[in-house]
Amino acid sequence: MQARILIVEDEESLTTLLRYNLEAEGFEVTCAARGDEADLLLREQLPDLILLDWMVPGLSGIELCRRIRARRETEQLPVIMLTARGEEGDRVRGLATGADDYIVKPFSVPELLARVRALLRRTKPAHVSGTLLAGDIELDRVSHRIRRSGREIHLGPTEFKLLEFLMRSPGRVFSREQLLDGVWGHDVYIDERTVDVHVGRLRKAINRPKQSDPIRTVRGSGYSFDEMFTEV
Repeated sequence: MQARILIVEDEESLTTLLRYNLEAEGFEVTCAARGDEADLLLREQLPDLILLDWMVPGLSGIELCRRIRARRETEQLPVIMLTARGEEGDRVRGLATGADDYIVKPFSVPELLARVRALLRRTKPAHVSGTLLAGDIELDRVSHRIRRSGREIHLGPTEFKLLEFLMRSPGRVFSREQLLDGVWGHDVYIDERTVDVHVGRLRKAINRPKQSDPIRTVRGSGYSFDEMFTEV
């Protein structure tokens, strides 16, 4: 499962170009043509990085960036500002508003992809690493192998995706709806209790007697991978 990127851009041809190239690199891409639409999407599901055009309608990129930095749940969200405004004062304003990087149109797609990867390496290294590690659990995203204390664990494809999804954001509580969207996808209609069944299967596979359970049930909210899980 690759990093999720939200493109906020009202120029359709540029959105198509960016989406094509980002998906070719293995990223999961969502698009919004308006700032207010993007604001709603951010409240439903957080991406791992946002490409934000300065001059989108509905809500400007600058104002959306301010809101992102003002909210606790999005204050650390990596933002790359896209704009035709290349003057030094504009670049300073964009960065001062909270953008992590600033790219002036027209730009090179290979350069944009390099900046996306570089920013993810700094802010979310798990998304560009082939291996996720937590306590005595090792998940290899390339070979789809999982080990705990050296013991190989065999999971079905859904349980593997579920564990990977949770391990990518330790400590964050996901509702069943968010897990359905993140693991099964937006276009699949499944009862939310299906999540409970797969969490149960996952726990049974990764936990032996007397081993601590890294998956935390948060009553009334959902599930989380315990950020304090360090058992070896």
